[in-house]
Amino acid sequence: MVILKGAENMTAIYARQSVDRADSISIEQQIGLCRYEARGEEVVTYIDRGYSGRNTNRPEFRRMMDDIREGHINTVIVYKLDRISRSILDFSKMMEVFGERGVQFISATEKFDTSSPMGNAMLNICIVFAQLERETIQKRVADAYFSRSQRSFYMGGPIPYGFRKIPTVIDGIHTSMYEAVSEETDVVRMIFEMYSERDTSLGDIIVRLNEFGMKKRGKPWVRQRLREMIINPIYVMADGDVYDFFQDNGADMVDAKTAYIGENGCYSYRRCTDGNKKTTDGIQIVLAPHKGIISSELWLKCRRKCSGRNAAIPSQKARNSWLSGKIKCGECGYALTAKEYDGGRRRYLRCSNRQNSGSCKGAGTLYTAQTEKLVFNEICVKITELFCTEKAAQDAERLRLENELWETEREIEGLVDRVNGADDAVFRYISDRINTLDLHGKDLIQRIKRLANEGGAGFDEKAPDMTLWNELSFEDKRQVVDTLISAVYACEGRIIIQWRI
Repeated sequence: MVILKGAENMTAIYARQSVDRADSISIEQQIGLCRYEARGEEVVTYIDRGYSGRNTNRPEFRRMMDDIREGHINTVIVYKLDRISRSILDFSKMMEVFGERGVQFISATEKFDTSSPMGNAMLNICIVFAQLERETIQKRVADAYFSRSQRSFYMGGPIPYGFRKIPTVIDGIHTSMYEAVSEETDVVRMIFEMYSERDTSLGDIIVRLNEFGMKKRGKPWVRQRLREMIINPIYVMADGDVYDFFQDNGADMVDAKTAYIGENGCYSYRRCTDGNKKTTDGIQIVLAPHKGIISSELWLKCRRKCSGRNAAIPSQKARNSWLSGKIKCGECGYALTAKEYDGGRRRYLRCSNRQNSGSCKGAGTLYTAQTEKLVFNEICVKITELFCTEKAAQDAERLRLENELWETEREIEGLVDRVNGADDAVFRYISDRINTLDLHGKDLIQRIKRLANEGGAGFDEKAPDMTLWNELSFEDKRQVVDTLISAVYACEGRIIIQWRI
């Protein structure tokens, strides 16, 4: 409720209810008891529904405090102390404002008189116990979660591929459990069997899955999700060997080894923050009620292989090419990453999308050194153009036309891919659109040729002087590239640069 401008010396009633339960006092009941304390005086109410008392991030509470600072309120009545605050720090700040503005604070059930020292002392003691109650509730919730997890109850989270969630009863309590989905478990088994082969990588598996047209519930497979599947004990038919594996790696085993009979999967809970992902320190293992789908021998073989190598590509500072972070795949727009092989003797640029999911055909074979030389040649041309106004304008127009031509060709390729399966109406539209784009593309090619002839031989035929460039440090080269270039798109057989200038 908004106080009318000019209103002074009002009595405020504040009410809060975080959860509407049958055993909790309602907002209306709180206001009724507070009105009795107002002894018939005119009151203004501030109500926060669905907000916790652990902090003051409540809209009506903030509005009330603003009205107090403006001098509109001289008394605040609450049903109970914890309705207005459960934090000692927040409560002390609030009472400081009350004291500065001469506002009296009344608790309808606890009968505080803040005008006396004893009343203030009792008030502070009660707020300590209010905070203790809140912290006790939090601890009780955490203990309940821990207890339920140890009893194999379903604790939420994404449903793993290969399973669906079904209702069940454990120890007389209704909960949920996993049930295998036959069409997905076949894919899961194939993934584990492929990865168990010595020379098969996660990337190889993704390529195979894409060849078969297999997706993860409509989405393409990526390395990180594939790795998470392989190390997840939810799939294993846990036996004594699985128990020994986790125990040897420092996990807390809730169930006895005799319960590991080679049938059920396992839940894995992380009890504490641990950045070392190669161990199971800080992990709690609980036998799950569902049946596993991967034999312990196969699962352990894949788990050890996955833990023994850095399966996920780590983020790291660019060091293999000064084009890193700028150069992208012209097919999908994902970044190209610089890779070194044979101790740095062979250096390539690879499409990260192709590596992670295999959903892009890639930009062909791109040698890092050759690509860097091509981009450097264009940088030399661009720098020279800055001092040649007429030629700079011509080349800028040529670049614009080339980009437009590239976009036109991309649109034509996309339309061609949609021809198969199109009905007559759609086919006619695609055919007409392709003809229009083809004519536009031919016109662009002619305009590009005319600009090339008008510009003469240009600078492409000159071998740029690499001496000064080679003297620059790696970071200096990256800084120059970042100043001049916003992005480099690499397609098979050509490079397109988007300049900042």
